[in-house]
Amino acid sequence: MKFFVDTADVAEIRALADLGLVDGVTTNPSLIAKSGRKIAEVIAEICTITPGPVSAEVTATDFEGMMAEGKYLRDIASNVAVKVPLTEAGLKTCRALSSEGTQVNVTLCFSAAQALLAAKAGATFISPFVGRLDDIGHDGMQLISDVVTIYNNYPAITTEVLVASVRHPIHLIEAAKMGAHVATLPANVIKMLVKHPLTDRGLEAFLADWAKTGQSIL
Repeated sequence: MKFFVDTADVAEIRALADLGLVDGVTTNPSLIAKSGRKIAEVIAEICTITPGPVSAEVTATDFEGMMAEGKYLRDIASNVAVKVPLTEAGLKTCRALSSEGTQVNVTLCFSAAQALLAAKAGATFISPFVGRLDDIGHDGMQLISDVVTIYNNYPAITTEVLVASVRHPIHLIEAAKMGAHVATLPANVIKMLVKHPLTDRGLEAFLADWAKTGQSIL
């Protein structure tokens, strides 16, 4: 499974890249706003940190506007994936950009039917939002299971399932067991994956025993 980092914080991305945990990056207007920087500047810098896909989202809601913004964003770097919403205009934009060889991430997916439409439109990635479905009492992980099953039924579909709105490690593990291709994770969730109390306790015991020997490896 590929790990994308869901942030526009360049320092966070660099730190995780140093651990070998960055296969790509996803951003959105909210994350760009939080960075306090210009979108082109942020995306360009992120694209130098990882050779993987870097999602940059359009803000227009009409086809012409999405196309203009999408072409602007894709010209920032060769690894930009233009991110469009799952609307009629977004699907039309997806079809047009993907036919030109541009990577497209179709976002704000909340049903398997929507995911099938995105695949038909040639999406590189489909981003189902599991956490937001959980928030309204639906089973977000069931959506991932349904989309993976449907896509696997049709070998001609090349769209990758990019699990978004991941809130905790259980979302990630369940998605991996289902065969999702990618998960995009906030930095704090990635850090949760590392921590385990038994690891900490075991390390403390090993170090205490080593200290009793009075030795030094170097």
